[in-house]
Amino acid sequence: MQDWLTMTACDLGRGIGMGQIDPVELTETYLSAIDAHPHRDRIYARVTHDRARAEALAAQDRAKLGLRRSLLDGVPISWKDLFDTAGTGTEAGSALLKGRVPEADAQVLRNATAMGTVCLGKTHMSELAFSGLGLNPVTATPPCVNDEDAVPGGSSSGAGASVAWGLAAGGIGSDTGGSVRIPSAWNDLVGLKTTAGRVSLEGVVPLCLKFDTVGPLARSVEDAAHMLAALEGTAPADLRGASLKGRRFADLQNVAKDDLREEPAKAYDDVLVCLKEAGAEIVPLEVPELNDAMSLSGVLYTTEAYGLWRDVIEANPEAMYPEILERFRTGKAYTGPDYVAAWSKLIACRQAWDAATAGFDAVLAPTAPILPPNLDRLMNDHEYYVTENLLALRNTRIGNLMGLAALTLPTGTPGCGLMMLGYPGSEEALLRLGSAVETALT
Repeated sequence: MQDWLTMTACDLGRGIGMGQIDPVELTETYLSAIDAHPHRDRIYARVTHDRARAEALAAQDRAKLGLRRSLLDGVPISWKDLFDTAGTGTEAGSALLKGRVPEADAQVLRNATAMGTVCLGKTHMSELAFSGLGLNPVTATPPCVNDEDAVPGGSSSGAGASVAWGLAAGGIGSDTGGSVRIPSAWNDLVGLKTTAGRVSLEGVVPLCLKFDTVGPLARSVEDAAHMLAALEGTAPADLRGASLKGRRFADLQNVAKDDLREEPAKAYDDVLVCLKEAGAEIVPLEVPELNDAMSLSGVLYTTEAYGLWRDVIEANPEAMYPEILERFRTGKAYTGPDYVAAWSKLIACRQAWDAATAGFDAVLAPTAPILPPNLDRLMNDHEYYVTENLLALRNTRIGNLMGLAALTLPTGTPGCGLMMLGYPGSEEALLRLGSAVETALT
């Protein structure tokens, strides 16, 4: 049963379907592993033992009757602590929301529950989801699976850690500027950023509504495809027969390769060699307008974030981690006309991006230009915190600003991910490409 903690979610689901794995035993195995783990309280904010057991029992009954609702029926997964859970605290990693207990599940949790997934509990996250590092002195900072002295990436920090440490078969997170992809990359997982507006945000604590997205952190591309389907209550993407032969990828040159550290640079170059050997064409690409778009991040993100949270924050600012408080308050510097003008410019940049990338199956870049930073240094060196925080989300933010679907895959080099940027709404096609890339890299 120990192997159950490292199997993919889909393999667990197949085992349930064949009668080889009992959903109740599987859930008890995960709950026992969670409760016995030395990092339990750094990864999980709350473990929903009773809910998990009830859902596992129902899955067991359906399996016996041949009435399973999906491949993931009976598979235990974790949920970032910004998804509302009826009767269970949802505090979004912030003391500002301490004691907040929703009356209803978020829509995506209702969908996934209807598809048979088992809710193990709520995972820690960056405060109000406004950091890519995963550092949270207010609640807890989960450990990175590759370096326990480093941060795990955020803001879906506990989601990534729960899967990487074998304490969930999959994790559900959110991605506003890279918050699914960074913890996925730094913990050697697959992470899917969905197109803004595709997956329901009902019952999800917001950060920036125009950029917020919901997506899975998983052990395989197949898992990500089935977890997306569970979130939406739909059929998963068909990954059969995926191939890289004749596929044309853009190798993004500007922005994504600026200040690229040695390990991510080498991992990325090695991946490109593998993709070429598998039959893909790789073409260098520059999109000058992308530089303009990146310069708009400050006004677009902080204005909306502060606008949504200003009254709550200013009623109790001392409850916040100062670095996150400062980032929110940056939004005070911009006016309404500044925000409107920035969106107008971003739309023009998106049109330029669409034109430049129209001939490619996907655009490739390193998921993060850096490896996970040291936790203690982040806590004691303000300049280091600012530099590493901005670099952590720099590449992933391209996908959010351009309004794209995006996928990160492990490269085989610990802490280094390959990011694939697809067209808006192209999740199924992107997952097929990702499946082919995954095969090429293993």
